[in-house]
Amino acid sequence: MNWAEAGFNVFGTHVLWTDLVGNIAALSTVLLAVRKSLWTWPVQLTGAVLLFVASINAHITGNALKQALFGVLAIYGWWAWRRGTQSGSGLPVRPATPWERAFVVVVMLTGTVAVGALFYVFKLSWGAAVPLPKGAFLVAADAYIFVGSAVATWAQGRALVDFWIVWVAVDLVGVPLAFSSGLVVSGAVYGVFFVLVLWGFVKWLREYRARVATGESLAVAS
Repeated sequence: MNWAEAGFNVFGTHVLWTDLVGNIAALSTVLLAVRKSLWTWPVQLTGAVLLFVASINAHITGNALKQALFGVLAIYGWWAWRRGTQSGSGLPVRPATPWERAFVVVVMLTGTVAVGALFYVFKLSWGAAVPLPKGAFLVAADAYIFVGSAVATWAQGRALVDFWIVWVAVDLVGVPLAFSSGLVVSGAVYGVFFVLVLWGFVKWLREYRARVATGESLAVAS
């Protein structure tokens, strides 16, 4: 057994260290994001690498590709947040504009269809090997999580309050898919994410409203 497959058993279930530590990093990313700490991005990059390895071992190629994309978006987010705090003030958060919200919805819908088709044709999702109609649902769920996670991370990099809502939509599908894939830790962490995401949304929205009430100017991360 190599390091990527190392783990321990809990009530007859094998838990991978990469899955456990990667999800601890992912959970820490959410907590750091709530506090708008720049550390959220290097921690996210670390978690993405570990969960990439765990997903490859679990043969969930779609999730592995998602983690690879997370790594790229973590670099973008780090750059955008550093740029947004160059003045020495805290990162200004804001709601998405109508155009940004339309962009998110369009990308979520069309992206899921396009990525789902690629996952199915090239067998990049484990659901592609499952008989229809269940297989189609699993592939669609895999593609939806991939696209939704990318959109949420992009919106987080732009300091949009709405990114928390996108994560709620992703978690509603991610929890059952992770458990059905045997990634018990990932499934449990997705559930914790759901609660933390709601908390983060309320906190960011209150902060934005407080800025508006005081007439403080808002810079836009890009």
